[in-house]
Amino acid sequence: MAGSLDAGWAVAWARRTAQVVTENRELLIELDRQIGDGDHGENLTRGFTAVLAKLDALEEQPADVGAVLKLVATTLMSTVGGAAGPLYGTAYLRAAKVTGLPELDSGAVVAMLEAGLEGIVVRGKAGTGEKTMVDAWTPAVEAAVAASDAGASPAAVLAAAAEAARAGAEATTPLVATKGRASYLGERSAGHQDPGATSSALVLEAAAETAAAIA
Repeated sequence: MAGSLDAGWAVAWARRTAQVVTENRELLIELDRQIGDGDHGENLTRGFTAVLAKLDALEEQPADVGAVLKLVATTLMSTVGGAAGPLYGTAYLRAAKVTGLPELDSGAVVAMLEAGLEGIVVRGKAGTGEKTMVDAWTPAVEAAVAASDAGASPAAVLAAAAEAARAGAEATTPLVATKGRASYLGERSAGHQDPGATSSALVLEAAAETAAAIA
């Protein structure tokens, strides 16, 4: 169905994510070098390059959105080092469990994002304001819920989520990290945008862009 968020959209989202992660590899490396160990961009690029290879090897289109997200999850978990692999892998895996559907309506998009956030929170044991991926995902979910409640289309729900994620990532700059490797820096972590929140915004922007392209 034209404009629907089905397995074809999910594949396009994964491919677009691989593209934007690769394009922003140096940015993510530099952000992570400032407050982490500098490997975030490299790790994610390697992971999503592996996702592309898995998609290219498929003999037929996956049955539903969840099948695509599960493929992404398992690939990232097996190829991405550091904290990003388990965090993103868990996010995609939780999202896969609620998207075993031929296509997603606005409510299902919200459920997908909520599940992803839940996976990150459970795996990373982080909350808002701690300068992590959660600071991009939480406002994204809140914006998605508001848009869906207002009757927005699935593509518009994703657009709202992406915009909020970008703002959330930018808002991590003045924060002091209290979780992860950046927390070792204490007050010196302030003044730097969080790399995980930044990559999260890129992932959600990719979702919105691919949805807009078929809307």
